[in-house]
Amino acid sequence: MSPHATSAPPVAPVLDGRVAIITGASAGIGRAAAHLFAAAGARLVLGARRREPLEALVDALGPARAACVPGDAADPAWAGALVEQALTRFGGLDVGFVNAGTLGPMGPTPEIDPADWRGAMAVNLDGSFFAARAMLPAMVGRGGGSLIFTSTFVGHTVGFPGMATYAAGKAGLLGLTRALAAEYGGRGVRVNALLPGGTDTAMGRAVADSPEALAHVRGLHALQRIARPEEIAHSALYLASPASSFTTGAALLVDGGVSIHRS
Repeated sequence: MSPHATSAPPVAPVLDGRVAIITGASAGIGRAAAHLFAAAGARLVLGARRREPLEALVDALGPARAACVPGDAADPAWAGALVEQALTRFGGLDVGFVNAGTLGPMGPTPEIDPADWRGAMAVNLDGSFFAARAMLPAMVGRGGGSLIFTSTFVGHTVGFPGMATYAAGKAGLLGLTRALAAEYGGRGVRVNALLPGGTDTAMGRAVADSPEALAHVRGLHALQRIARPEEIAHSALYLASPASSFTTGAALLVDGGVSIHRS
């Protein structure tokens, strides 16, 4: 990490009294967001495929603050179970951070197996639709809320060879974001997409899997570094909080300038 990376600012209780669901919470951006949202006062329902790291995260945050529901984003029933946990355990739902995702198959497009394509779409696009479908009525019942999807700059501002599956699924979230923002704005629900740049996560390391590749990825960014997961989580907190009360239908680039940098 570059010495120019700044330390995290102090966290104000901007989510005090609010209930949030975070998917993909077992690692990376989702885990960082869980710690940050809890520090901001939220009560949390955390979801991911792996039970053990989820339960460890609940233990770290405290059972009075957090609960978890392991499951698969591609399963529409899981989204309903997350919402049911929020309603029964904490009394409602105010924020949904739909962060679960997968890189999917990489390589030349003619070599992508259709089953692998469908599997990635089932998580990245279908799973986000399932989450929205379950969460939106609960937010309307609460009088409003904030729904946030984790998309990416890949396929939006920058195209990379060999990443058609990932780009297509994540770009589809932007259309979903705009449609839902228009559909639910009058009912008090804001819907936005977060578009991170290169981030130090397991998925990011799968793309930059050697020192040379990592140096290349860093150099693509105007800031000449990749993000810490906590930096992306702070932008998710902004979209979740009243600070973004007039922001909806947005594709918020938090990409270290990768979208505008040419060298």
